Amino acid sequence: MNPGHPATATKDTHRAALSGVRVLDITQVMAGPFCTMLLGDLGADVIKVEPPGGDPTRKMAGSRGTESPSYWAINRNKRAIVVNLKDPRGQQLVRDIAARADILVENYKPGVMARLGLSYDEIRKINPAIVYASISGFGQTGPYATKGGFDLVAQGMSGIMSVTGDAGLPPMKCGIPVTDLAAGLLALYAILAAYIHRLRTGEGQYIDTSLLEAGIALSVWESAQYFSGRGIPEPMGSAHRMSAPYQAIRCADGYITLGAANQRTWERFARAIGRPDLLERPEYRDDTGRVQNRRRLAEEVESVTATRPRDHWLHVLEQAGVPCGPILNYAEVFSDPHVQARGVVQEIDHPVGGKIKMVGPVVKMSATPARIHRRPPMYGEHTIAVLREIGRSDEEIQNLLEEGVVEATSVSDCPNFA
Repeated sequence: MNPGHPATATKDTHRAALSGVRVLDITQVMAGPFCTMLLGDLGADVIKVEPPGGDPTRKMAGSRGTESPSYWAINRNKRAIVVNLKDPRGQQLVRDIAARADILVENYKPGVMARLGLSYDEIRKINPAIVYASISGFGQTGPYATKGGFDLVAQGMSGIMSVTGDAGLPPMKCGIPVTDLAAGLLALYAILAAYIHRLRTGEGQYIDTSLLEAGIALSVWESAQYFSGRGIPEPMGSAHRMSAPYQAIRCADGYITLGAANQRTWERFARAIGRPDLLERPEYRDDTGRVQNRRRLAEEVESVTATRPRDHWLHVLEQAGVPCGPILNYAEVFSDPHVQARGVVQEIDHPVGGKIKMVGPVVKMSATPARIHRRPPMYGEHTIAVLREIGRSDEEIQNLLEEGVVEATSVSDCPNFA
């Protein structure tokens, strides 16, 4: 914790792991905001700096004015200020906040922060202990460093799209923005490690991670296949490239997932569906053979499973100790009794959105639980409060507002949703 900056934790965060830690969040859209939201869940005081007009997610589908479900989903547990970083006075305001911060996270294109006078080299001059994390499309070095980075592009260039979908179909991306989210998570683990190092030594450091490398880092099975000389991985639908049968299988009224991922569960599965003869077939004797002959094996399995409904096979396989499950849409996910029992979905009050639901913190911690202690901030809601914290007088703040260096919005200024 930086000595001297005002305590901002609420009564709900006094036992939070990062209570008293201040994070300067200069991020937008997905990877960066996801990372800083998780820091906020752990109790950090996250100050989000938005440009005039706001984070682009404020204008995504479903938005009303400067409020949107997309913004709310990844910006809880933060305070929001609006600063024009193209103005030198705005840059100085951010430097003054950074001087009091423990962590800074940014996800602008490489070179932008340097042009604004907010690079790691500049910030560490005024705060040598800062933990400064940059998340970008391709990293801060290399021939692609200056390219703009988007999840779709990173999925394509990291190999993810080459193994997603099924053979013969058009290229398909993963259904969730996996490189964005993975880059945010990787930045988070590096930030926490760097912060522990700082607590031990007093030394800050710079962190550089990217969407491209996050996508590649997730290729644990695919890279293993390639490096071992077994060819370039290809798309396999829902199947597993190292184990079979491990995929969605067809039943009389739809599909279920089947995880016969080792020899023991394979043997249980074959007996459970009444096909112990498959165990004697040489082509299915081990995982290597089953993977090589997975299409033929799937056909033989489905010749049995397609004769009975999903509920029948889920019951049979669960009784036999074979991992399996239904394939749920999101309406079914959020109404599932187990998901509800785990408290995955949380509801909070918002002055514009009313009662809004979101996926809350999903990691359970016994002593320092992560929690939602602050609703997603509205556009410019905390500008005045944060400027006061860094020593700006009300007269100075009024001048900054009038000259467009900063913007502020009070709760009463926001229209209700139609």
